[in-house]
Amino acid sequence: MSYQQPAIKWTEALPLGNGRIGAMVFGGIEQDRIQFNEETLWTGGPRDYNKHGAYKYLDSIRNLLFAGKQKEAEALAEKEFMGTKSEEGKKEVWTKNILSLKGINGNPAEENFDDSKWKTMQVPSYDGWEAVGFEGLDGAVWLRTSFELPESWIGTHSGMFVLDLNRIRDYDLTYVNGKLVGSQQNGDPRKYMVSGNLLHAGKNVIAVQVLNYFDKGGIAGYKDTTKHISIYPMVEETDTISLNGQWKYFIQDDNPPATGVYQASYQPFGDLFLQFKNTTGATNYERELNIKNAVAATSYSLNNIDYRREYFISQPNQVMAIHLTASQKHSISFDASLSSLHKNFTVQKINNNTIALSVKVRNGVLRGESYLQIKITGGTLNISNNKIVIADADDATLYLTAGTNYKNYKDVSADPAVPCTNALKSIATKTYDQVKAAHIKEYQEYFNTYSINLGRDEAEILPTDRRLQLFASSGVVDAPFVALYQQYGRYLLIASSRPGTRPANLQGIWNDLLTPPWGSKYTTNINAEMNYWPAELLNLSPMHQSLFDMIGELSQTGKETAKEYYNAPGWAVHHNTDIWRGTAAINASNHGIWVTGGAWLCQHLWEHYLFTQDKNFLKNKAYPVMKQAALFFNSFLVKDPATGYLISAPSNSPEQGGLVAGPTMDHQIIRALFKNVITASELLNIDATLRETLQEKYKNIAPDKIGRYGQLQEWMQDVDDTSNKHRHISHLWGMYPGNEINWEDNGEMMKAARQSLLYRGDAATGWSLGWKINCWARFKDGNHTFKMIQMLLSPAGSNAGSYPNLFDAHPPFQIDGNFGGAAGIGEMLLQSHTKYIDILPALPDALPYGEVKGICARGGFVIDIKWKNGELENVTVLSKAGMPLLLRYKGKEKNIATTKNGIYKFDASLNKL
Repeated sequence: MSYQQPAIKWTEALPLGNGRIGAMVFGGIEQDRIQFNEETLWTGGPRDYNKHGAYKYLDSIRNLLFAGKQKEAEALAEKEFMGTKSEEGKKEVWTKNILSLKGINGNPAEENFDDSKWKTMQVPSYDGWEAVGFEGLDGAVWLRTSFELPESWIGTHSGMFVLDLNRIRDYDLTYVNGKLVGSQQNGDPRKYMVSGNLLHAGKNVIAVQVLNYFDKGGIAGYKDTTKHISIYPMVEETDTISLNGQWKYFIQDDNPPATGVYQASYQPFGDLFLQFKNTTGATNYERELNIKNAVAATSYSLNNIDYRREYFISQPNQVMAIHLTASQKHSISFDASLSSLHKNFTVQKINNNTIALSVKVRNGVLRGESYLQIKITGGTLNISNNKIVIADADDATLYLTAGTNYKNYKDVSADPAVPCTNALKSIATKTYDQVKAAHIKEYQEYFNTYSINLGRDEAEILPTDRRLQLFASSGVVDAPFVALYQQYGRYLLIASSRPGTRPANLQGIWNDLLTPPWGSKYTTNINAEMNYWPAELLNLSPMHQSLFDMIGELSQTGKETAKEYYNAPGWAVHHNTDIWRGTAAINASNHGIWVTGGAWLCQHLWEHYLFTQDKNFLKNKAYPVMKQAALFFNSFLVKDPATGYLISAPSNSPEQGGLVAGPTMDHQIIRALFKNVITASELLNIDATLRETLQEKYKNIAPDKIGRYGQLQEWMQDVDDTSNKHRHISHLWGMYPGNEINWEDNGEMMKAARQSLLYRGDAATGWSLGWKINCWARFKDGNHTFKMIQMLLSPAGSNAGSYPNLFDAHPPFQIDGNFGGAAGIGEMLLQSHTKYIDILPALPDALPYGEVKGICARGGFVIDIKWKNGELENVTVLSKAGMPLLLRYKGKEKNIATTKNGIYKFDASLNKL
């Protein structure tokens, strides 16, 4: 991946990571910004997320749903069945002080108030004032602007005017020429009536006091930025005066009381800035990320000197290393400084070549330490005003570390400085080249297990952002770009999910916002699981371990949720969790009470066994957790009074349709869980009684149904809307990532699933495109699959696609689309979810040549495939477990016994070579 200019936006920067520490490299010439994260820095702290005794209302909610009283069921569930929020601050006292103008001289509402010393900010900003340079700002802020009213409007428009500010977050008091014209404390549009008697020809002043307690703040205006906030005559809306522009602002108080939240948010840690002087006239600039060795670089020429910076994050030594070199001695001079968005941060000198950044999370118990140490050859190094100043060095190496006081989801007693000091001790006697070599060796042990070659193309010499622009629009297929994208997905998974770390969250391990989208946490109704779809298929099985560790923790916290909400044994997870492993329902009853998150996570345990055939893993780690999840659903399933089937209630079909009884997705997931537990118990020769119970329950779970439009029904009732284009395609779970719906066993149901996806359409958010890629591959429609890949690899704007650094765009950034897309490219080339291992089951016309090595199949097989002119040339299979092998290609089948670690080669007709 290469670029010919520095990153300006965060989604242009290049990601690095070792599973625990993540960084985004901007590669600026005059100022290089390295924004970094540490996986355990979150808001909140250990607490009880469950509302005790909620199960007392379970039957009432179910009965309301059975009676068709959805709104009443949702209202009761909203009141009695949601999780608990974190502790609230004293909002009423603070608000009273703010409204009394405490902390401010004079009254900014007044028309003639002197705001000449105030600074300005861009208004409106739909994504909050955070998006226009005020990240982390919460509290009370005054905003003022003026507009010129034409003299001709006085008399012509002497009645009422409309002040249209649309959305304001959260609470506003809005004044025109000193008079209050409106105030709201909700998400409704602000359209305030202004009497013509209040206005006068010429200058008029608008003042808005905004109280923002949490998350995005300010005058948001319209999501459609072509619509301006404005003032206009009520009788003549076409005569408008735009109010978009620079407004004066004054921060009255930026320390509001804590707002209660259901779950915590992943936090940025800090920024490392490298400041260079006399950089005008630089040429030959290039910025790159080599995903083969996980090293980024920035290079340019200036005054006949070639400069180069290398960046990587080492797992063996737990440091980020940045190495600066030049083609002439004594040419490297810069200042290095640390900063953070966190309000409570400090920087101090540790020793003669080391400084430390200390941060404290607002409204949380976590704090962090980051050490920056620099080693140089030649020149001088000084620390001044907590900056490290390098002058006239031959080369310089920076080592950045980070740690927090997080020990586990119940314990925050760790010393955040210890990881920093240990990391620096580990490289104390090592050269940069030694640290780099150890980093590359460790990384490549994972990355080099798989390779893909889709041929060569002239576009390979182009910068990556240019290739992205051309890929879906030029009409010329850049096949190697598909291979790069898949390998980039593998790179991102290794970078964000090493064994022993926390699993990749909604943004992997990368986040630059104090209030990131959806908290940058773990959404378990698709997104957290999608992150790990490539793990087994694309030969990154060890990366799965961090997810398994989290599942183990959730199986403990989820016991309390199962007990308090459903009076059931086992464990349950609703549609979100965080670093504190909350498992209760969050957000709202119309989409937050979704019970099958834990069961879906269990599918990953089973898939790992299927791919590896590791019976010790199955016996000691997977089965105990799967069994407890099955015990929950054995208790939870309830008889539907209308059909007599066992159904899931209350629940929903994410994230639409409201609170219901019996969504299709739930039944597919529960059937898969029961089937897997039954099979595992047989393999392990244990729990015969439980096995019989689950076999009986399995037969009585409500089956998938085909509706009146030929679609796979999303709910028990045939109420699907063929014009519904919702991003979630939940009822297709049984087809992918599940396997109960497939061409071999139930072709009619497969056709219905395809019809559902045709109705849903191709357009979607980025992660949904990733899901649809896998679905079309399972339908064995290679050309439609490739069309979806082109949509995913389109430049992101207001629509889904990919950002210049190839991060997936929901929008905004969500990493699950990267992982879903990588897995989907693999599904085109190999599928093993039925009794067959299908070779090239969905190969598109656009990829006629290629070779893949190291792709994995269930049964413990590692496979190499080569094809030419759209036809298979040969296949090589490594049998890691000695299981029977059943290959299929274009109707030809080969069924043979294998031995452990045996290697088997086949030609295009599947004849053994």
